[in-house]
Amino acid sequence: MSFEFSRRSFLKTSGLLSAGIVASSLLPDKFLLWAEEQGMIKARYTTTFCEICFWKCGAIAKVVDGRVMKLEGNPVHPGARGKLCARGNGGTGLLYDPNRLKTPLISTGARGEGKYRKATWDEALGVVADKLTAIKQKYGPEAVAIFTHGTPTDHFLPLLSAYGSPNVGMPSFAQCRGPRDVGLELTFGEGIGSPERLDMVNSKVVVLFGSHLGENMHNSQVQDFAEAVGRGAKFIVIDPRFSTAAGKAHTWLPIKPATDMALMLAWINILLSEGLYDKEYVAAYANGLEELTAAVKEYTPEWASKETDIPVYQIVETARLLGKNAPAVCIHPGRHTTWYGDDVQRTRCMGILMALLGSWGREGGTFMATKASFPKGAAKPFPEPLKAPLNLGSFPFAGAEGVTQAIRTATISATPYPIKGWFVSGTNLLKAIPNQKETLEAIKNLDLLVAVDVMPFDTVMMADVILPECSYLERYDALAVGKGKSLTVSLRQPVIEPLYESKPGWWIAKELAKRLGLGEYYPWNSYEDKIKGQCASWGVDYEELKKVGTITIPNTATPFITPTNPPEFKTASGKIELYSKELKEKGFDPVPRYTKHQQPAAGEFRLIYGRSAVHTFSRTTNNPELHELYPENEVWLNTRKARDMGFQNGDYVTLKNQDGAVSNRIKVKVTERIREDCVYMVHGFGTTSKELKNAFRKGADDQGLITRYAVDPICGGTGMRVNFVRLEKEKNNA
Repeated sequence: MSFEFSRRSFLKTSGLLSAGIVASSLLPDKFLLWAEEQGMIKARYTTTFCEICFWKCGAIAKVVDGRVMKLEGNPVHPGARGKLCARGNGGTGLLYDPNRLKTPLISTGARGEGKYRKATWDEALGVVADKLTAIKQKYGPEAVAIFTHGTPTDHFLPLLSAYGSPNVGMPSFAQCRGPRDVGLELTFGEGIGSPERLDMVNSKVVVLFGSHLGENMHNSQVQDFAEAVGRGAKFIVIDPRFSTAAGKAHTWLPIKPATDMALMLAWINILLSEGLYDKEYVAAYANGLEELTAAVKEYTPEWASKETDIPVYQIVETARLLGKNAPAVCIHPGRHTTWYGDDVQRTRCMGILMALLGSWGREGGTFMATKASFPKGAAKPFPEPLKAPLNLGSFPFAGAEGVTQAIRTATISATPYPIKGWFVSGTNLLKAIPNQKETLEAIKNLDLLVAVDVMPFDTVMMADVILPECSYLERYDALAVGKGKSLTVSLRQPVIEPLYESKPGWWIAKELAKRLGLGEYYPWNSYEDKIKGQCASWGVDYEELKKVGTITIPNTATPFITPTNPPEFKTASGKIELYSKELKEKGFDPVPRYTKHQQPAAGEFRLIYGRSAVHTFSRTTNNPELHELYPENEVWLNTRKARDMGFQNGDYVTLKNQDGAVSNRIKVKVTERIREDCVYMVHGFGTTSKELKNAFRKGADDQGLITRYAVDPICGGTGMRVNFVRLEKEKNNA
């Protein structure tokens, strides 16, 4: 829609505007901003925190005449520090995306057909409640599983727990950071937190193993990265691709994929054999040095060079750089760490390096989380599950967030008991869990699939009932408690009223609970009432929190080890476990051991994937503002390989994996910035949902090519960098 204003129409419109008659949706944003600048309208500013990604940065929304015109970072929030990344600035794109889910929908066709009719909230909630009741009566409450991610979890996980099901699956564990967290917990007795507790700004050396800072756009870490570069920190970037971070590196090591452990084990060997480790720190806080020293003797620089394709001198040189700058060495443990199926042990190597360098809990390495906490309020206890959960599989160190594919397997096999209902909120399973065919097969076996979301993503469009949640800018959610250096609390509050017929997640959960006879688990009248009660019990001024968005509790920071602030390692021995007896008792290697992984055959490339600075998974590819910045992904191909295969930059190709799965068309990016044995693409594209008008079939879906995955036997993480592809030129490129 275009707008042209004559003097007469302008005066007419401005008069109506001042009278409050013209709806803001009829006026162009530029005009509203102009009117605000002229004093015709007064802007309103409201604090909240972002949900475009999981960093939850504090934000301030500028609202003019009921329309959100701008989002800015909240300067008092530790994750934002007054800035939002491109994704966060795209929050208005989500809010005003014309393809948003606007009303409850009930399927009228077969699953996946995309045939729906509009329904009232009363009817849609009634259908869901009736089907949940029928499943419970026939199969038991454990026959319903929830898959969830992000803040909706705070509302819907209690609902399923009250219903009686123990089966919860969050892709954030088995498909993302689970192996990392388990590996560090086995070493130090705790994980690294989220955001990760890294003192990068005070580091002398920073090590990045495939962590694409500047592309994955973790706001505060990117700010720390830039600050560290400015202060002269030396970056060692280990990555088969010359990433944005590699462009700022002191040393880029273009490692052969799947050999990262070989490099780390060689580094450990060098630190020990040359006496470059922190002897006092290790003697005071660690167990198993003797066993570790014996176990890594075979991992020489010469051996590692053959495995990794990194010259011997660089392996030795970088190891010595770490040792000579310890403890101010920050080894970033990454976030998405489900790579090859031995990822817990790969993270254990990182943890052992941190311990040998004395960097855990030390300035320039990692800092310790605040020991302060808010008191837990009394809540009605959930019923004890009648049957054992299926979400832990057979993995001894699976986390409470659950192993998603274990639930999927049980849904297909009905063993040891059937799963007949899935409740999905805030996650796109078809773009998150490897082997989409298995996910689709599981969905066919369900009596009920209900989806709660803001957008009609691929998995949402498989649902029997779709419940439209309003965006994070239109709702209250649970208070965000931060346990970084200090204890913080942040408030999400609506900056405008919900658009269309969408509803906040807390309301949907509460209404479903009432229909299921579980209303006592949601005793408050509104979510704001609940938040006010929490603030009162915590001694937090609610009105002040509404105003400033984030409150930092004073005198709660004790980030580094000192004589008066000794570390607490919640391991079996109370010390850092260089040699893990806990792993030994479960039949696993107590010290990480290198194993070879399959390499691509002639004509094949290992498929690796990553993030874009302007997109979050598949959640933002339809966002009008962010789609404009990066509308489709590309496949990175080495220049020499492209020349040999007859490909030019910009050609469209399809990718075919080792199992015959074929991608949608994708543009080739010919570059020297990647090794010859792999290709790279940004995750989250190639949606099959026709309701996403911008994103439908734009780019290729990497997840569709990940038909194989290597399961980590320790925790159940799905290693997804074990697939190989061939490139085939489209005929219209000829």
